Amino acid sequence: MTETPRDAHEFGFSTEQVHAGYLGEAGHGARITPIYLSAGFVFDDFEHARARFAGTDPGYVYSRINNPTNAAVEKLLADLEHGAGATLVGSGQAAATVALLSVLKAGDHFLSAPSIYEGTRALFRGNFARFGIEVEFVDDPNDPADWHRRVRDNTRLFFGEAIPNPKNDLIDIEAIATSAHEHGVPFAIDSTVPTPYLLRPIDHGADIVFHSTSKFLAGHGNSIGGVVIDAGRFDWAAHPDSYPHLHQPIFDDGVETATWVDKFGLKANFAFARAVVAGRFGTSLSPFNAFLLQQGIETLSLRLDRHARNALAVATWLERQPEVSGVDYPGLPSNPFHALAQRYYPRGAGSVFAFTLAGGQEAAKTLYDAVEVFTRMTHIGDVRSLILHPPTTTHSRLSAAEREQAGIHPGLIRLSVGIEDVEDLLADLDRAFRVLRGENPPSLRGAGGDAEFTPADGL
Repeated sequence: MTETPRDAHEFGFSTEQVHAGYLGEAGHGARITPIYLSAGFVFDDFEHARARFAGTDPGYVYSRINNPTNAAVEKLLADLEHGAGATLVGSGQAAATVALLSVLKAGDHFLSAPSIYEGTRALFRGNFARFGIEVEFVDDPNDPADWHRRVRDNTRLFFGEAIPNPKNDLIDIEAIATSAHEHGVPFAIDSTVPTPYLLRPIDHGADIVFHSTSKFLAGHGNSIGGVVIDAGRFDWAAHPDSYPHLHQPIFDDGVETATWVDKFGLKANFAFARAVVAGRFGTSLSPFNAFLLQQGIETLSLRLDRHARNALAVATWLERQPEVSGVDYPGLPSNPFHALAQRYYPRGAGSVFAFTLAGGQEAAKTLYDAVEVFTRMTHIGDVRSLILHPPTTTHSRLSAAEREQAGIHPGLIRLSVGIEDVEDLLADLDRAFRVLRGENPPSLRGAGGDAEFTPADGL
């Protein structure tokens, strides 16, 4: 009697983040994927080279196109996101560019949620506009009617940001994805802040997901990178007039006539994005940075649990301070987006958020200069806690009216809460608030330790 095979075991996230993507290493049996710092890869002979370029041999050709280190991390991220494939690129900004330019062309129009990373907004309003691609921002992203009424004959994509930085005004992912699909267009989403540990947008209907891997995925502030993941579910074949580039021959040589849709089906856009957009624009990620990213991902769930737990404690503490007029953290029951946070982020609502001081910019300056544990720098997703004043930095190029409309008030401060002991973070903020109140509290660090650097003399 033949035994009926059991269903495949479903591994937990923490197991997947350690094991998924490992391709093995035949040379010496290394358990960690090595860093293949090689621009090109050797061909055995004439026919081997021909087969590599024809795609009949799946091996490696050139690291701008593919690399064994990068391939392992791409498979890891595709698995973690429940996607059909992933492409690593040189930065989060490159990821946004590749993700959208694989779909959009001159003359196209696309819709975006209003609260997005300012670098992405500048990309849309500046660079994309120069290419003849028009972006339109909806007013209320959680009202499907607002999306529907703005759709035109040349609308080709909907876009949003999972946890917008810094206001945390969450979007209803499933509602936007449904609206996009009703109009026969894909939904792309920037999921940098939650990472796949807190949110898997593809499970909620997203078609294209991208990340700045420089942030929580790498986690240690040591490398720049980005990734684009395709769900492999959007039916590109059903829309030849909207996405004609996927219905054109892959090779413009008059010999092979197969189109991207013919050859790759539901993965047509993924293949096009990888080969034509990322490959030809040269957005490739260094294998060394891919290795650092892989190392960071192995502890992602552990770090994100601590990040989210610390953030909730800090936000709760801030909400009780009389100088604070508002805390933009959806993990708080008082936050207007708390219901969406409970629905989409049961493991925690991330750790990047803003709070606003009623005293305006001068109060923000005083507090900003008083912290000793929080690091003053422009970055998020680091193991270290970071602090920034967006009105005079990341959002300084917006007009005063635009900042007011976006809720970027003069007293707004952004925190990226790290994984330090939360008692120390609260002590740092408490001391800074005491300075804000006109007190002169002692430094948390006292006079410093007695240890000295080890001298090199005699070594």
